[in-house]
Amino acid sequence: MSKLERPREIIEFCLKPLNVPTTSEEYKEVYRRLEHVIKTFQLAVKKSEPIAVDFSEMKTITINEAAHGDD
Repeated sequence: MSKLERPREIIEFCLKPLNVPTTSEEYKEVYRRLEHVIKTFQLAVKKSEPIAVDFSEMKTITINEAAHGDD
């Protein structure tokens, strides 16, 4: 897996396992918030290039909504 640098790549990678329709209002709102956080963070470190995020070292988790109750 290669490093992800662009906010769009990072967000889409993170949201993919949720299988939320990309046209839903929830998806759009989460996308908007994550994009703001990532861009703010990238500006805060004051580098001339985007920060790369490498997910290859991160352990995989399984999200089980049924275990937490369906709302």
